[in-house]
Amino acid sequence: MPTIPAGEPHRHRRMAESFGADAARYDRARPRYPAEMTDRIVAESPGPRLLDVGCGTGIAARQFQAAGCTVLGVEPDARMAEFARTRGLDVEVARFEEWDAAGRTFDTVVSGQAWHWIDPAAGARAAAAVLRPGGRLALFWNAFRLPAPVAEALVTACREVMPDAPFDVSVLGGQPADAYGPVLAKASAGLAEAGGFTDPVEWTVTWSSDCSRAAYLDQLPTTGAAARLAPDDLAFVLDRVGTAIDALGGSFTMSYTTVVLGARRTAGL
Repeated sequence: MPTIPAGEPHRHRRMAESFGADAARYDRARPRYPAEMTDRIVAESPGPRLLDVGCGTGIAARQFQAAGCTVLGVEPDARMAEFARTRGLDVEVARFEEWDAAGRTFDTVVSGQAWHWIDPAAGARAAAAVLRPGGRLALFWNAFRLPAPVAEALVTACREVMPDAPFDVSVLGGQPADAYGPVLAKASAGLAEAGGFTDPVEWTVTWSSDCSRAAYLDQLPTTGAAARLAPDDLAFVLDRVGTAIDALGGSFTMSYTTVVLGARRTAGL
């Protein structure tokens, strides 16, 4: 989601590791990724061994498993990692920059909705160290856009309860794919600083998903902003947003653009 602090988000550890407070809800409610994206990443991988960095509860990892990959997850939040294990994923608990791969190598390294929480240069060096020559790195994020009435209700309510938010609250209503430009630029700069990768390539997939009132109000508390709200403030936001969805007939269509940054591991560092 777009609640990414300005500057160096990987230093905002409290927000980065707040999502595991309700891992089951996170796994149930968070959006998945389009099959067109996973199919392309798998097709471009030189083999089936995949490392999922910041795997969370294993949402993306399970999609790659279903596509035939053998997946190992690395996740700093032990609560998220434990939930992922209950869903059949092998996960090791560590910050990726400090993780010991113990000599293991992979065909592809992916990271969904998580690379901005990782030091871009240190993360790139860690990825280069575990990728086989010719291996692929794929970093991806879901950009979304709410219908205007729902977005307005959400942003207005959040401004009231989060006057000192460390990000632009207006992004809670959604953003175009190019809003992730600064995030992609930092990731690309980290790859260049680390070395060992071809020039990164950006690509996108557009898709949509029908969303009921209940489903969206279940998802909203899993965002970086809402996860930190006091219970009364969260209830206030949910009430305002629920009323806006009711006015639309109780459901809406969420528009997504999945933004991907990919690069190939070269022969040597």
